[in-house]
Amino acid sequence: MSTSTPLSTGRIARFWAPLAATWLMMAAEGPFVAALIARLAEPKLNLAAWGVAIAFAMLIEAPVIMIMSAATALVRDRASFGAMRRFIYVINGGVTLVMLALLLPPVFRLVAGRLIGLPDEVVRLAHLATGLLLPWPAAIGYRRFYQGILIGQDLTRRVAYGTLVRLGGMATVGLTVYRFTSLPGVCVGALALSAGVVLEAAATRLWARQAVRTVRSREPRQDAVPLTTARMVRFYLPLALTSLLAIGVHPLVTFLVARSRMSLESLAVLPVVTGLVFVFRSGGIALQEVCIALLGDDRSGRHALASFAAVLAAASTGALALVAFTPAAHIWLERVSGLKPDLAAFALLPLALLVLMPAFEALLNYQRALLVHAHRTPPITWATGIEVAGIALVIAAGTLGFDLVGAVAAASGLVVGRLLATGYLCRVLRSEGGCPVASRTVAVAPPRP
Repeated sequence: MSTSTPLSTGRIARFWAPLAATWLMMAAEGPFVAALIARLAEPKLNLAAWGVAIAFAMLIEAPVIMIMSAATALVRDRASFGAMRRFIYVINGGVTLVMLALLLPPVFRLVAGRLIGLPDEVVRLAHLATGLLLPWPAAIGYRRFYQGILIGQDLTRRVAYGTLVRLGGMATVGLTVYRFTSLPGVCVGALALSAGVVLEAAATRLWARQAVRTVRSREPRQDAVPLTTARMVRFYLPLALTSLLAIGVHPLVTFLVARSRMSLESLAVLPVVTGLVFVFRSGGIALQEVCIALLGDDRSGRHALASFAAVLAAASTGALALVAFTPAAHIWLERVSGLKPDLAAFALLPLALLVLMPAFEALLNYQRALLVHAHRTPPITWATGIEVAGIALVIAAGTLGFDLVGAVAAASGLVVGRLLATGYLCRVLRSEGGCPVASRTVAVAPPRP
């Protein structure tokens, strides 16, 4: 996309709003599922098992997370569409096989029981839920590919429509199973999420029909370098590793928290707390594809996008602070999420520690977009590696050295790790022309054809 006229804030907002709404709607999934589980039998055990199952599912899903960014950046014509689609089918098949291998009872007991050290009942419940989440990774990869095509053609509203289908399907299945069966709460949540993502994938493909026809009708430019498998691997491998490292944080945190003081309470409240924080991070997450699409071939949109990112960072963190430091926190944790008063009180400090995460989310995704747009993906992987290392060191030091409660150590580690990652990318971008925070001017290498 080239930018012939200045990029206005209104144009950015109109493009961003449906994607932000998409992430916001998906952010509602965590609190919704946690609220169902908290209202069924054995809520503490089931919430802990849910945190483990969703961590495994997200870890296995990691290689497909960046498919949407890749499709937005790379799919331009018939040839690139076909090459990317074949690539995605291979990745989807691979992640499904990995999940099947994990579900083998001896393997799951080894990982969840012996390596992580979870109680036997939590292992049993987590195994049931992980099995019900089997369709999750491939469905996510499939729909993110077509969502990327929609974003590339400025059809972001259709992405949001697909998410409405997902939420509707999830709520319908979840409430039906909750009302008419006696399944454990963790299984109710897993069935609801699996149904939602499968329905969303089907709806997204349906709404992308015209966009796909448009892309497949375009012939490659004569001066374009073919999107070969080798080129795609070079571009996408750092992004996949980035997602793998980022998602790997969840089982890593689970592993460390499971060995901390008040581990069961910590495992029970962390999904609730992080689910609430995700609501306020959602706008920043949506920023990555927005910036990739709107920067322009000449990157003339970077100043307007940097200003938008700064305003978004301040507004989202300010909004979370209004919840975390007021009676609204108790209302959310107890009445909406269904936590007992003792667990709600336990969750307050971790929530307060995470109040800066929405601002970091907006900054990080703006930085990543600049690098993806320039086809310079390796620094993104390095930044995520630094983040994961920071998280691990802070949690380990907090739990082993200072005997901190697991949830407090985890929240502290997440904030410090994200601070280190954004600081590293700021340094990378400054070395190539400027830091988006300091000067809002970034000169990166031009995209290769």
